[in-house]
Amino acid sequence: MKASHTRGAVSVRFDDPGLVSHAGVVAVMRLAEDAGLSDLAGELVRLGGSVGANAGAKISSIVAGMAAGADSISDLDLVRHGGMAGLFSGIRASSTVGTFLRWFSMGHVAQLEKLSARLLARLAELTPLLAGADRLGLLDLDSKISQVYGRGKDGAAFGYTGVLGLNTLAATLTTAAGRPVIVATRLRGGNADTRRAVSSLARRALGTARAAGATGPLLVRGDSGFYVGELITMLVREGVWFSITAPQHSAIREAIDAITEHAWQQHTYRDPVLDPHTGQLIHTAQIAETSHTAFTNPTVNPGQKTTARLLVRRTRITTRDEQGELFPAWRYHAVFTNLPPTTTRPATTEPDTTEPDTAGFDTATAWRLHDQRSGAIEHVFAELAAGPLAHFPSGLFAANAAWLSLAALTHNLLRATACLAGPAHARTRLTTLRRRLITIAARVTRTARHITLRLPQDWPWATDFTHLFTTIHAPPHPA
Repeated sequence: MKASHTRGAVSVRFDDPGLVSHAGVVAVMRLAEDAGLSDLAGELVRLGGSVGANAGAKISSIVAGMAAGADSISDLDLVRHGGMAGLFSGIRASSTVGTFLRWFSMGHVAQLEKLSARLLARLAELTPLLAGADRLGLLDLDSKISQVYGRGKDGAAFGYTGVLGLNTLAATLTTAAGRPVIVATRLRGGNADTRRAVSSLARRALGTARAAGATGPLLVRGDSGFYVGELITMLVREGVWFSITAPQHSAIREAIDAITEHAWQQHTYRDPVLDPHTGQLIHTAQIAETSHTAFTNPTVNPGQKTTARLLVRRTRITTRDEQGELFPAWRYHAVFTNLPPTTTRPATTEPDTTEPDTAGFDTATAWRLHDQRSGAIEHVFAELAAGPLAHFPSGLFAANAAWLSLAALTHNLLRATACLAGPAHARTRLTTLRRRLITIAARVTRTARHITLRLPQDWPWATDFTHLFTTIHAPPHPA
């Protein structure tokens, strides 16, 4: 492909008041309006003073900008150009919402978290966002260091990754037929311990998941950073299952060493998994299980003694030279879980079913459920990093915490929008959704009090966009 004109035969002018660059925002914000975003924000978020006035309009403007791809406060002016004023009322300037965000305290951020939870429940009622929530739900916990620049940013510190950053703690909910949605977030200082405040966040995440319709059994998954007696005891008390990577300390090693050789069974992966130590794909491994009692020290972990299954995977490590294999060794990976066991299915190969029988989980099924953890929540972090969390925009910690909470709210809103765009987009990445169905140029025309968006001819995803638009703008069902 090459230009069809000479350099002197083309010019540009920014003078068309009827053009918009992100026509898909119309459908996204119509869904937000149906879910009551502006009204809920006005009811729940109360900052006080003139800066905190009209919270619904300001939060809606931020969410619309994030949906369009804004990753900074100044980028929120994406929704203030051309014909956007004819499509929306109450759009606030980036300078106005920037002042609004800087007015937040951590108490106000808690109000945003409540808003996000309430909106998720309404989106689940309006769309198939959490389809299959009456079956097994997977609630994942993880943290991520986001690099920042400038030591003047509140809370920025060097953490375990060795970079200057802020620490995001998040919980996501994945149902049998849906993509992960964010049920809780918390911003922490860059040098925060992974375990810090995880129990309270997990408790809040469970409440949000239940309120959103996750009525089936829940499995909480996490890596070794969440191997915490307080958290596991709370999960048992709440009546949910847990599956947490166990650190390789002496008690775990003793339990692994006690497994007899004939207890190990061959395990073949349908989809190879990455070994984080070697960077190589694991096609086969050996798995076994035993029982283990954790958190037995009554001084360090009072009242937190827990006995559960210890699932163990081992992969062979070999050292070779010109004479062949010198000596074999094994690398072990352990998971502590209270998933109920069963013996109804052999554990020699990975099961074909993607929806396990919740009456019991054999070793292979329980291991597979834990293996899928990183793929779910890390994809969410990647989608946030490719959108509003490309960086934290403010120097104030509470403002960045509010930005994180609104980014999570926008993520769930876009996921709900994707569900209405048809099966081809229900599981697509949000960057793809923006490119195909949101970032579309359109000319706004009016005829007899009717607004028409004139979209590009031969748009490859015109059918999906039309389906989304007509679904969201369909007349409400009679009461």
